[in-house]
Amino acid sequence: MSFFRRFLALILCLLVMLPSLAAASPLETGQPMTLTSPAAILAETDTGTIIFEKNADERREVASITKLMTALLVLEAIDRGDVRLSDAVQVSQNAAAMKGSQALLDANATYSLEDLLRTTIMASANDSAVALAEHLCGSEEAFVARMNARAGELGMSSTRYVNCTGYPQEGQYTTARDVCTLCCEVAKHPAYNKYSSVWIDKLTHPGGRVTDLTNTNRLVRFYEGCDGFKTGSTDAAKYCLAATATKNGMRLVAIVLGTPVSQTRFNEARAMLDYGFENYQRIAVANKGDLLGESLPVRGGAADSVELALGGGLSMLLKNGQQSGLRLELALPESVDAPVKQGDVLGTVNVLMNDQVIAKLNCVAAGNVPRPGFIEGLYRILDQWR
Repeated sequence: MSFFRRFLALILCLLVMLPSLAAASPLETGQPMTLTSPAAILAETDTGTIIFEKNADERREVASITKLMTALLVLEAIDRGDVRLSDAVQVSQNAAAMKGSQALLDANATYSLEDLLRTTIMASANDSAVALAEHLCGSEEAFVARMNARAGELGMSSTRYVNCTGYPQEGQYTTARDVCTLCCEVAKHPAYNKYSSVWIDKLTHPGGRVTDLTNTNRLVRFYEGCDGFKTGSTDAAKYCLAATATKNGMRLVAIVLGTPVSQTRFNEARAMLDYGFENYQRIAVANKGDLLGESLPVRGGAADSVELALGGGLSMLLKNGQQSGLRLELALPESVDAPVKQGDVLGTVNVLMNDQVIAKLNCVAAGNVPRPGFIEGLYRILDQWR
């Protein structure tokens, strides 16, 4: 057996589920643990792979978990250069009057955008969230329109925002699956976790008054590796949590929605994260450009063959001790014509499950094989006549 085929056999032994399957179905059917939360999801954030779920498409209110979208839009605006953390933001009477969780902002006072962002994320401050919305879009209504547009871009088809805080208002809803999609997008912005990982902080107001801040996510303090994302609670939504943690180079998010008791959301999210970290690992099977140890004949080239490499990387979740039921089929031509350029796709590896192709991996040229020059070509012709 060639090294190339041994390499593919190794992938076959390790492969449990490709990231392309993440959107199709969870890795596990049913729930491996008892959950009292009405809706839940456990997922790996980098690929969006769902490990297991419960009532993931049931529309629900999620209270301040809504602020994940508010924070995402601010972070994306910062990345684009539209706003800066150092921007001075004047707080309107409207923003300062927000009910629910607050940073106790002073109306008509000026705060840095960073202070408003960190109090929105860490302390779930409604007044700070509205101040940010008004600063970015001129009004909360215009900002909410942008929230809904961004949700559509992310494929959050069962989400509708009415305000930027999650404060109870008719017509606002989402699902555990859409919250998971949102969390995976927020996870692309490490700046979020800079604020969501802080347990206790304070806000010094322009006049010198100080507001003590405590993170609403207890797991930040009591679960190793937890550094976000967001809590939420109202009478209608009950108690909700999207908790994320990183261990061994893998980030998971546990989402629980609608628990009747506050501590239950933390207990069940902790149990879900424990299950994920104890039973799964994320491995990089191969990296883009890895040589496969196999070459393909080249007709009419300055070299007789070209080495093959992977055109992309393979990274996936592996369940401890689980063997894959997948099989692979190599599809290569007998030869190719010169010239061949590095990176040219020369063949594919079909990944099959139950005889159905679920993914295709590219085999590419690892180097260049030009046509021979005139003299070299002449020598080759003469050599063939001997």
